[in-house]
Amino acid sequence: MYKSLIICLAGLLGFSCGQRKEKVFPERMLLTESVYSSVTIQPDSLYQIYAAVGGILDCNLVEEGDPVNKEDPLVQIINLTPELNRENARLALELARENYKGGAAVLDEIRDEVTAAAMNYRNDSVNYIRQKNLWEQKIGSETEFDTRKLAYQLSGNTLSLLRNKYDRTKNELETRLKQAENDYKTSQIAATDFTVKSKIDGTVYALYKNPGETVSLLEPLGAVGCTDNFVIEMLIDEVDIVKIKKEQKVLVTLDAYGVQVFEAVVHKIYPEKDERSQTFKVEALFTKQPPVLYPGLSGEGNIIIAQKEDALTIPKVFLTADDKVLTENGPVKVATGLQNLDRVEILEGIDKKTPLLKPEP
Repeated sequence: MYKSLIICLAGLLGFSCGQRKEKVFPERMLLTESVYSSVTIQPDSLYQIYAAVGGILDCNLVEEGDPVNKEDPLVQIINLTPELNRENARLALELARENYKGGAAVLDEIRDEVTAAAMNYRNDSVNYIRQKNLWEQKIGSETEFDTRKLAYQLSGNTLSLLRNKYDRTKNELETRLKQAENDYKTSQIAATDFTVKSKIDGTVYALYKNPGETVSLLEPLGAVGCTDNFVIEMLIDEVDIVKIKKEQKVLVTLDAYGVQVFEAVVHKIYPEKDERSQTFKVEALFTKQPPVLYPGLSGEGNIIIAQKEDALTIPKVFLTADDKVLTENGPVKVATGLQNLDRVEILEGIDKKTPLLKPEP
């Protein structure tokens, strides 16, 4: 009796062990292949604010969350040197303008000298011509004629020199005036550099410095981005980036919205690889944006690479590393197609009536 019981138990044990092998049949279904990525939400056109000059932060003219328009002042920096330079440039400009156009202009004195020299030249010219006519009639002396001729020539040379001096001085004063105007404009631009302004219409998302802190050219002072338009940033592994193309559909879930799925499309693919993470950055845009978004919201995304109706599929765990499946008649080599996280398409080697056994781990 005990012997029969042992045999019976052994048979049941063997039967149960045989039943432990999991068996499935291939199924036909819609198969979607996608590339997974974590996602981060950022405002469109987000940029960091930098100062064009160094100094001390006087005050932040806005607060985080404030809307701003293009050219609105954001941050004021203190530095007295540009103000002094601007004042000196203004004084130099006034002096150059006075010298060129003012009542006590240098040109007025030279102009008077030219007028006097012109009158003297005309007088010497008349005397020279009169004396020349007399000498041609053999009236007067040759010495008197030579004297009148020399005076005429000297006054002509003096007038020519004074006219050249006037033209040269005028050009020099005009050049100095233009240089002074340019210096003053440059000093005004340098002074405006101490007020950092917004480059876009948007929202102030961050301010990194407090009044009294040192401002350098290398440290950002804050961040400004679009108010209503947000982008989805994804980091794609280098083995998958070649599969990504613009306008591909993206399914996005955000931690802030639970299981709700949002649709988006690939908008931009950055060609430079991040050597530290070995990933490429890809941006997508929402087809219909969630009602409320904040910079830095995180979640998950799946970029749809391909879809196939009525694909013959099996669970991935039933496929070995060398693309074989285990049937009741032994291992069979198969050709695979699309795949997702848990299923893979079978192109040839088995059909939907082939029972498959789960390989041993």
